[in-house]
Amino acid sequence: MDKLRQVAFLSVGRGVAFAGLAIFTVMVGLCFDPLLALRSGGILLLLLLAVLLLKAQRVGATDYRRTETWLLLDSGDRPDERFAGRAVSGALRDAFLWFAHWTAGLAALVWGFAIALMWFGGADLAA
Repeated sequence: MDKLRQVAFLSVGRGVAFAGLAIFTVMVGLCFDPLLALRSGGILLLLLLAVLLLKAQRVGATDYRRTETWLLLDSGDRPDERFAGRAVSGALRDAFLWFAHWTAGLAALVWGFAIALMWFGGADLAA
């Protein structure tokens, strides 16, 4: 069961890493306006958070045999067919919610920096 959880976190983490790379790229592309870069990053992080929460909610509706987690597991590491659907769904839900938790924290941090920049002279930086 521990291997199943590791593979679920690997699968979800890979997708979140690619989304994070895209968000970081947008923010770097907007570095000429730091306030705009932070606001864009905050909005995109909140969008990622919404997707993660939606995926966590809908994980039970997906056939577990079609998930990347199931395909990455070796046949010896796969749980018994009687409870495999529940085990894979639970591991994926845990992974989605764990990454959603950290994404929410990062989004709050980015928005905090944006608000601080706006209060303490962000208009001067944008000009």
